[in-house]
Amino acid sequence: MENLEARTIRKVSARLIPFLMICYFIAYLDRVNVGFAALTMNKALGLTATMFGFGSGIFFLTYFLFEVPSNLALDRFGARRWIARIMISWGILSGLMAFIPAIARGTGIGNETTFYVVRLLLGAAEAGFFPGIIFYLTLWFPSAYRGRIVGFFMAAIPLSSAIGAPISGMILGMNGVAGLEGWQWLFIIEAAPAVLLAFVTYFYLTDRPADAHWLEPDERAWLTGRLEAERRQREAAHNLSVWEAMRNPRVWALAIVYFGFVACVYGVGFWLPQIIKAFGLSNAATGWVTAIPYAIGAAFMVWYGRHSDAGPERKGHTAAALLITAIGIAASTLTGNPAWTIVAFTIGACGVFGGLPVFWTLPTAALSGTAAAAGIAVINSIGNLAGFFGPYAMGWIKDATGSFSGGLLLIAGLAIVAMAIVLALGHNTALERAPAVALKEG
Repeated sequence: MENLEARTIRKVSARLIPFLMICYFIAYLDRVNVGFAALTMNKALGLTATMFGFGSGIFFLTYFLFEVPSNLALDRFGARRWIARIMISWGILSGLMAFIPAIARGTGIGNETTFYVVRLLLGAAEAGFFPGIIFYLTLWFPSAYRGRIVGFFMAAIPLSSAIGAPISGMILGMNGVAGLEGWQWLFIIEAAPAVLLAFVTYFYLTDRPADAHWLEPDERAWLTGRLEAERRQREAAHNLSVWEAMRNPRVWALAIVYFGFVACVYGVGFWLPQIIKAFGLSNAATGWVTAIPYAIGAAFMVWYGRHSDAGPERKGHTAAALLITAIGIAASTLTGNPAWTIVAFTIGACGVFGGLPVFWTLPTAALSGTAAAAGIAVINSIGNLAGFFGPYAMGWIKDATGSFSGGLLLIAGLAIVAMAIVLALGHNTALERAPAVALKEG
């Protein structure tokens, strides 16, 4: 018969992870589909590479400003209410991207400025979603399971691109349907699920294990007790208030590491369709080829999270992933052969996507409660400033040099810096063990 711990974790995983993956799949797709829309949108709106890079990245400026307040609101009001609020607002604003020409004509502010304004509003709307989910997972899963659980959840990042890229390429072919261009339909079609899922989220999610009537009484008691024991263990070692967590040097060091990860994800991701399209492919073919690194990266992500949990070993896994990322991205600049370029980007994708879920075990092992909500939000918000820096730097360097190579090498360099910081940081693995084991060995 399945023991209590295994039965409880299996039931919680089955209830929460597939649904949260779907939500994040839609969130990430709405965040990055601008990269595919750019294949035809840039010409329609009169955007240069620098303008597109700036507009793509400006999303993260308001995302940064509203991240910490949003995560604290989630802790106060509960996950199901706050996540539903985030989803419905970002869905509406993502769909609004389709109507930039109409808004520009109506307001007289021009396509470029309208593009910037809508992206700013979208960043404010989505702020808090990802760190909110990471915090939410700490309320449901003991530390020993978080590498694989966060890996399953974050597999939605590469999967959204692996599945969304071919779909986006096909939607771009809908020119003239109901008088709209393909890139406009792309935003409308891919925004609608977020609005619908917002209502499902409100009724489906449960805020905390104590409220989970879908668990048996012994399962609720075990999970609540285990998580409470881990909380006390963490607070005995690092009893931080919200403001102490936000000022903590380790939190800021991890934010810089995450900056390196995010620069790789978005600095390459927003531009990858255009890099591949330059091989001479159609929009539809570009979608299928773009999916390759993401599909393989998704599989590697799940395996890597499990491998890290087996130790558990976090620091070496995170550093190795950043090194693999840097090698793959740098290697993409060394060949003009399309096949080898895709191989290089695939290696980079394995590194960055494999490392992301393991990275998030580093702060969650030491932070708990509202301090965890604040610390995770600080790391995510600071790190996501790279979502502005990476795409903008890529666009500026492309306009200045006529090539993506300089931008790609810059991003590979950021991954190396992040790796060095990880190796310099300590990590107390005892905080991730079951409390009884940790106390016995301490």
